Amino acid sequence: MQVKAAPILLTSDNGKRANDILRKCVHCGFCNATCPTFKLLGDERDGPRGRIYLIKELLESNRPNESVGFHLDRCLTCRNCETTCPSGVEYGELLEFGRDYLKQRGSRFSLLGWFLLNILPNRMLFRTFVFLGRLTRFALPSYLRDALVKPVRAPKVQSSANASVVLLQGCVQQVLTPDVVAHLGSLLERLGVGFRIASNESCCGSLHLHYGSLEHARRYMSRLVEAVDRNENETVISTASGCGVTVKEYVRHLPDHEESLSFSANTQDVSEFLSRFEFTKLDNFDRVAFHPPCTLQHGQSVNGVVEKVLRRAGYDVVDVRDSHLCCGSAGTYSLTQPEISNALRDDKLNALVAHKPDVIVTANIGCQMHLAVKSEIPVMHWIQLLDVCPSQLRDGDSQATY
Repeated sequence: MQVKAAPILLTSDNGKRANDILRKCVHCGFCNATCPTFKLLGDERDGPRGRIYLIKELLESNRPNESVGFHLDRCLTCRNCETTCPSGVEYGELLEFGRDYLKQRGSRFSLLGWFLLNILPNRMLFRTFVFLGRLTRFALPSYLRDALVKPVRAPKVQSSANASVVLLQGCVQQVLTPDVVAHLGSLLERLGVGFRIASNESCCGSLHLHYGSLEHARRYMSRLVEAVDRNENETVISTASGCGVTVKEYVRHLPDHEESLSFSANTQDVSEFLSRFEFTKLDNFDRVAFHPPCTLQHGQSVNGVVEKVLRRAGYDVVDVRDSHLCCGSAGTYSLTQPEISNALRDDKLNALVAHKPDVIVTANIGCQMHLAVKSEIPVMHWIQLLDVCPSQLRDGDSQATY
């Protein structure tokens, strides 16, 4: 793509990078074929190719345009287009530039946006909001009522001895589904894998990143690295793929922060770590439908691992049509774009239940909560289906090191 970027933008690292990414695009349109919003809305401006042209317009004119912001905000950031693109266009990175550009040069304040960026990353405030919101949910719009699910009670996860891994708990996950990390802690303890958690863990920065606030996102990223204080032998494990994809890309966001580079390089999705062990299935489920979050399959390029672990454990993992498509959760998207989000969720649920599974599982808190609102069968995090295979149990009190 030929780009005549405004000279002032080429004086910044972000502007230069956006210019380089734009030049990779060859207008082929393969990306539109796998874009959920283009498929649903049929508007070129609501597909990756159209949005790339809109960002090109920003780069060349150096003038903010709210109509551009409207279409950029309707992007799910699912990055399905990156998986499809034959030219290797880093669309997600380009979208971050476009959103950040508009935020810095225009007034894009909204009460909902303020809430998402200031309440969700603060566990105490978020927990209080959920409690108060459930008391007054009758007065709230439906998309907020749906989001106010009843938090799950779970024992507090206690760090074990001789830690070789650090477990990230996540912001929303700590409040709504703490049983996920609690279950993982139980599995690791029985496998003899020492683990620890950081009691002062902060947000990973993904909320601000997707909302077009890059500087705030980088502050949260640096804060998380400092709070975890990882030693060189520890692996960082994320059970929320939305957090995991952001942490793995700290190498891009904080290139001059040496500790962040090591932190990023040594982060794994929980499926990558658990794939080395053998597990058995639970008795109450047989047929499983797995929804791979976009942040896992497109963002982290981790594909087929969860399915293999579940099949080895004895589950019948059913085929799901269009498994590459987004469920509509996309972090905060279900709150900011409820109509599009709900339409995508309905289509995804139809695909997931087509072969009559006993349970739906996924790998991200946002997808789990979003699907569970309308699903008639249980929706869980996939690791909650695992039990430790007797042959994998640790011997006595010995601790294995991995």
